[in-house]
Amino acid sequence: MDRAEKKQAVAELHGVFTKTSVIVVAGYSGLTVANMQALRKNMRAAGATVQVAKNRLAKIALDGTDIASIGPLLKGPTLIAFSNDPVAAPKVAAAYAKENDKFVILGGAMGKTALNPDGVKALATLPSLDELRAKIVGLLQAPATKIAQLSTAPAAKLARVFGAYANRDAA
Repeated sequence: MDRAEKKQAVAELHGVFTKTSVIVVAGYSGLTVANMQALRKNMRAAGATVQVAKNRLAKIALDGTDIASIGPLLKGPTLIAFSNDPVAAPKVAAAYAKENDKFVILGGAMGKTALNPDGVKALATLPSLDELRAKIVGLLQAPATKIAQLSTAPAAKLARVFGAYANRDAA
């Protein structure tokens, strides 16, 4: 990389570090290309991104950001997974770490909060934004359906009573 490419890489990483809500740092030593492609595919499907960056450039890009606390984690072969959804990247990373022993979660950050590996795994157990939205919509729709059922119930009861009288008179 020449100087201009390095400056551009640092600027891109700095933008990522300032805009994303969660970052996971993991070691990937010993993963094959197929494993990395599978990880990238899983992350993309969840709305997250995986990036392998030079540690020195990443540490430079961390300066002046809220997540500068992840700097010491950037040693050896590390990758950075990030997403705007606070749960997407940790969820995929934790699931992939269970499947593959060579993928090790080192830590991460969410906002100004530094996360250890257990913190990242705890984030992974939370429901995603889409799941939370679905639960809220379900809760909002439940009272409406109950009101509709209650408003139609008296009419249905009256119809059954009239039907019973009609059947009794016909017999």
